[in-house]
Amino acid sequence: MPETLDNLLAETRDRLKAAGIESAALDARHLVSGLLELALAALVTRGREPVSDEDAARIRAAVERRAAHEPVYRILGEREFSGLKLKLSKETLEPRPDTETMVECLIPHARRIALKKGSCRIVDLGTGTGAICLALLDAVLDARGLGTDISEDALATACENARRNGLAGRFETLRSNWLEAVNGRFDIIVSNPPYIRSNVIPDLEPEVKFHDPAAALDGGEDGLNAYRAIASDAGRHLEPDGVIGLEIGFDQKQAVTALFEAHGFHMLYAAKDLGGNDRVLVFEHDPAAPRV
Repeated sequence: MPETLDNLLAETRDRLKAAGIESAALDARHLVSGLLELALAALVTRGREPVSDEDAARIRAAVERRAAHEPVYRILGEREFSGLKLKLSKETLEPRPDTETMVECLIPHARRIALKKGSCRIVDLGTGTGAICLALLDAVLDARGLGTDISEDALATACENARRNGLAGRFETLRSNWLEAVNGRFDIIVSNPPYIRSNVIPDLEPEVKFHDPAAALDGGEDGLNAYRAIASDAGRHLEPDGVIGLEIGFDQKQAVTALFEAHGFHMLYAAKDLGGNDRVLVFEHDPAAPRV
């Protein structure tokens, strides 16, 4: 007798719970619905429907991967971010909901600049999947974006995500270590750089430590290496009325602000994430400071 959706979902939940996965029930729903390409609501309305032996085997194989602490969306190979479906790859960071705070902060600036100038040029440093830049392009039709990364795998993934979401015509990529290979000025500079201190990496949860790329996590001895690199070059790449948006660690607001103020920037505002932690800083160039 074939498995039903209800039975397979319960089995998945119990297996994950036994493996010590705290979010077992939620992960079970996302795994089963994602692998079967069903809406979450369908798990309730179609629970008595049979599942083929082939699909049941695929789900059980995926459950064992999750039981070994591989993240759900790594197993599924994609994740939704700001309404876009983004492919994940080995050298890309999995975009998290907290990073959507950055998009929400920058959309008004992108719209203001596009209305004033007829267009808005965005550069996303360390673009990874392209998540931030592509979400901004999706929200602002007159915006164009450049995604930079040191990883060819990440750049290829970002290009594929632009194509999947109908944004390829307004998105380009460039291999660059932060702003080193970038030419010209931009209306918005944005980045979610690595900001975890090197000595903290070994203590991260296995889902992060073993599955997110180290280059997207390790910010150096004090977690600020990427911010130093961006701050030192940003002035010559930012348009006079442009802004810089940065994701930060929960305890880095003061240190990152000081770094950028030392290079002639003024913090417009800070935004907190879904958990109430400082997560995004937005800067403008101080008109009284010399431009470099």
